This record gives sequence, C-alpha cells and structure tokens, in this order.
Amino acid sequence: MSAHGTPIPMTAYASGPLTGEAHVPGDKSISHRSLILGAMAVGETKITGLLEGQDVLDTAKAMQAFGAEVTNHGGGNWSVKGVGVGGFAEPDNVIDCGNSGTGVRLIMGAMATCPITVTFTGDASLNKRPMARVTDPIALFGAQAVGRSGGRLPMTIVGAAEPTPVRYTVPMPSAQVKSAVLLAGLNVPGETVVIEKEATRDHTERMLAGFGAEISTVETEEGRVITLKGQPELKPQDITVPRDPSSAAFPVCAALVTPGSDVLIPNIGLNPTRAGLFTTLREMGADLTYENERVEGGEPMADLRAKYSPNMKGITVPPERAASMIDEYPVLSVVAANATDDTVMRGVKELRVKESDRIDAMAKGLRANGVEVEEGDDWWIVKGLGAGNVPGGATCETHLDHRIAMSFLVGGLCSQKPISVDDGGAIATSFPIFETLMSGLGAKIERT
Repeated sequence: MSAHGTPIPMTAYASGPLTGEAHVPGDKSISHRSLILGAMAVGETKITGLLEGQDVLDTAKAMQAFGAEVTNHGGGNWSVKGVGVGGFAEPDNVIDCGNSGTGVRLIMGAMATCPITVTFTGDASLNKRPMARVTDPIALFGAQAVGRSGGRLPMTIVGAAEPTPVRYTVPMPSAQVKSAVLLAGLNVPGETVVIEKEATRDHTERMLAGFGAEISTVETEEGRVITLKGQPELKPQDITVPRDPSSAAFPVCAALVTPGSDVLIPNIGLNPTRAGLFTTLREMGADLTYENERVEGGEPMADLRAKYSPNMKGITVPPERAASMIDEYPVLSVVAANATDDTVMRGVKELRVKESDRIDAMAKGLRANGVEVEEGDDWWIVKGLGAGNVPGGATCETHLDHRIAMSFLVGGLCSQKPISVDDGGAIATSFPIFETLMSGLGAKIERT
C-alpha cells in the first residue's frame, strides 16, 4: 500500500541521453526547520522555495494545530506568524506526521518543554520506527512519553511544566535527535548542551543563530559541543530555501549512469554536512562539476553539472562520511552497481531504521536485478558489474520508502531490462515532481 493511497506501480526503461536542467524541490530539512522555528518566533517569517512535499505539508499542519498562522501564498512562498518560544497551544486533535521521521521527532522536541499534552501518529511506515531516541533525551527535561511497545507511535507526550536544562551526548549520529534536544532547550532557563561524537547536518544550529538564538559550537576531545542559551525571543526571518541535495542526488546519479547524458542541476545546497554523496561520486571518477559556487543565507550553494561517466570505479566510502550522506546510500548503491570493482559502505547502521531497512531493501532489489551484494549490521558491499551490465528485469519492493522507489527507478534507466517498483506513491513525500522532472530530461518512467 502507498503511504497516502492505493499502490502506484512504476517501471523505468533504458533511456536515451538525459539532457537539460533539473530544477529539484527545496531542501526538506531546511523546509521543516523553517516552519517550526517560524512558529516559535514572534512575528511573521516569510519562506521562499519551501518544499511542498507531503512530509513538509504535514509539519505545516502541525504548526497550525499548535496555534501558529501558516499561509500558503503559492509558488513555494509561505508565511508563518509565530507564537513565540513556549507559546505552543495544546492541539485539539492528534498530530499526524504522515511518513516523516524528521517532522515528528523535531516537533516532539519543540513541544516537550511546553506544558501541553500531544498525541502523535503517522502512516504504517512511520508507526514502525523507533521514537525512544527522542523520548529518552526529552525525558531528561521533564517530559513524559507513553506509546506502543518498543517506543513506537501512536504516542502521547506530556510536556514538562517546569523544564530543567540538560547536558546530553547523542548516542548515535543523528541530526534529528540533536535538533530535537536543541528545540526542547529553547524553552528552558539556563544552558542546554548537546555533544555529538560524529558531526551531523548543522541546519538547526545555523537557523537558530539566524533567528537570534545564542548558540555556540566548539570542537573538543569529547566531540562537537553545542551550547544553547534558553528562553530567547526568536526574531522572524526571510528564508530562501536552497534546493535539496538529497533530491538532486537522483537526477545527478541518473545522468552519471545513462549513456550520453549531460544534466545541469541549479541552486543546490552544498552544506558540508550534506554533500558527502557528491564527494564520493567524484572520488569514484564521476564527471560531476560545481559551477557558480556561492553562499546564500549562510548556506553554500552551486550549480551541479553531471555527465555520463562509464569508467567509474568502486571505492571504500569513509565511515566518518556516513552522516553527511546517510539518505543517499540507496542511490549510491545503484551507481556502484554500474561501476567496476567493489563499493564498500561501512558505519551505516542508521540505514536500518529509516523509512524502511534500507540496506535490506536495496540488497534484495539489487540481487533480484542481477547484482551481487554482501551485507552486515552496519555495512554493505555492492559488487560492480560495469557500465551497462546490470541485467535488471525484476520488480522491487519499496516498503513505503520514497528513496528506495526513486533509486530503483534510476537503476532501470540504464539496465538491460526494465526495473519496476511495487509502489511509487511514497515519492510524493519528498519529491512530488520526480516523474515530471525526470521525463522532462528524457527518462522513460511509466506508471504501470
């Protein structure tokens, strides 16, 4: 079943050259945070280029339920009239976060230090995913959580009436957990400290500073120590959302593996905590260049040009790079299948608890399409067959996971036989224009 309706089977066929410009949607991570921090500011935040995928729309509805005035002005232009730090009202109904782990975990953090009670739920995929990684640290502030066995949704959070600041070391590399703790710390007197042993995407820290919070980051022997002074008055901002590097990954990788392709993907965010895939692809020998490099709104950006690269070779991806490309390993594995030699990916256990078990889902789908894969708890190896040598011909299960669906459809563009997915419906959660955009470049992807 699709996350939001009946299944949508899709098939990708070997295609001619992909050419043109690919205008991918706004960054999902920044879109979520823009809405949440806008709702916690005093005044009107204006957002340009918001990703209007279902995940972000669910976060917008949640902010309305907490009392913020959220308005869609059309064309990706939105505004949020905030209620201030600590000003969230208790929602009248259950908050449904759909398919979005980012949305639900960040919102849990943001409301955890407000004296309100909120029940969260999601779709079939989200309700299987672990929430203890967030409910454990917010309990240190004084919040209480009651959910299904295994710490899963549906779940009710009782916010702390008199929250106390915490010092918390994130046990796994997770920007969601770090961000949840920082958002909770906003409504706490004193300083909240988060320590991460491995650096993760820093959009929350950058955006908090932009909204006027007093926040500092110091590299120490413990790791990256982030200190936030609580109870600021956040000032509304005008935010231009960069285009999403995680979405850009799909037309980039499709161009690299489809013969004759030359695709330009403009205005892509290149925050160093997000750009690990592009670094990896270039190390593999991809013809991937950065044009018009610049900084906008504190975020580095560039136009990416990707050309067909038939001579890519497998590499060992450094484990410390995992946090900067965790969502891109599925599509990287498709590229790896079309490279020569082995591509080794380690330190990736987070892939086991995403929208699906992404290692398992990709390994099974690749094997069904003639690619040899080895895997362990936190590693996997794709044994490359070389450009144009992937047999294809199978239908892959997506497990309601948008990135699994798009990755296998990219694979079908260059395989010897078409590759199908059982349900592409979840693609709308992050990349609602995927089919139109890819078809515009020349890709043959059909609903079947």
